Amino acid sequence: MKQVTQRLRLLVVLARPAVLILVTLFTAVGLAQAGAANDTLRLAKAIVAVVSCVLFAVAVNDIADARIDAVNLPGDRRRPFARGSVTRKEMRVVAVTSAVVALAASTTMFWPAPVVVAGGLVLTALYSLRPVRFAERGVVAPMLLPAGYVAVPYLLGILAVHGSIRAVDVLLLSGLYAGFIGRIVLKDFRDVRGDALFGKRTFLVRHGRTPTCVLSAIFLVTGLTVLPFVRSVSPALITADAVFVTLTLVFLRALAHSTSARRDEALTSAIAILGRGMVVTLYAHLTVVGAHWSAAAAALMIGGLTLIVTVQAVGMARCGPCSRLTTASLFERDCVGRDVHDGLIRAAVDDPGLAAHVGV
Repeated sequence: MKQVTQRLRLLVVLARPAVLILVTLFTAVGLAQAGAANDTLRLAKAIVAVVSCVLFAVAVNDIADARIDAVNLPGDRRRPFARGSVTRKEMRVVAVTSAVVALAASTTMFWPAPVVVAGGLVLTALYSLRPVRFAERGVVAPMLLPAGYVAVPYLLGILAVHGSIRAVDVLLLSGLYAGFIGRIVLKDFRDVRGDALFGKRTFLVRHGRTPTCVLSAIFLVTGLTVLPFVRSVSPALITADAVFVTLTLVFLRALAHSTSARRDEALTSAIAILGRGMVVTLYAHLTVVGAHWSAAAAALMIGGLTLIVTVQAVGMARCGPCSRLTTASLFERDCVGRDVHDGLIRAAVDDPGLAAHVGV
């Protein structure tokens, strides 16, 4: 019984709420795109497979990145392996069990679903594990990572309803994919210290902050080009996405000129909120279209969501997230020990050529 309790506790720790919410949203968008937004049974089948895929990916990645996480996220309870609270064997058990559950759940859907799940599992393994390890291959990493976190959930949402993928489904997926790339490249701002120290040559480490922000902006704007192909697209949805992208570009400009790690975290967190807001409003739009709401009621609801997301994003950009550091010793080490080191890392990021000379 004690072992079962420990395993369940480990799963809860690994199941990071922000990631689970995001993949659940993409699954729900796929279901709504297929015309079954309110079918809870089909959504539940897809979510079991998707969450299992996420747990597999997280377990494999945490094993591969344990040393890097110990630098980037010291004391973070969401990284139990890096903190030494679980063994490598336990993490492997989680990974294998999650993969089996994901494949089993996919068999309850239409036939292409097991192929999608198997492909997602293989890709996430190659992303983290050597000798391939796409995570260390610069711009390749953010190009491939959305396959596991966007394409698999979205496609499983559709395949829970029917066994065919239409051209319009692929167009919408391309927009979601591009938008996710635009946001995922910014994750490296949080992880830059450990990435540089352990030779993980991300796009940010290789090219610096301004090119990274430009790349993000290009993909985010590209993602909007699929709006005309969204089913029964409305002026309210177009307006919401225009507000979100405009604010994102403002935050990206500030991020390109930031000189503070705390400011970086506040801005990237705000951009993440806006990204989730785009997916939420898209799902809301597809849902009310399927429910045959009036144009006025749908516009009012989309407008309310836009306002809520905007207020949250602006507040995050101004104040930043709550600190993950929970003890005085960690806080002191973070504040005192990082001053000289962070100056060196920031210099290496702003001038990638410097990294080769200083050993980061």
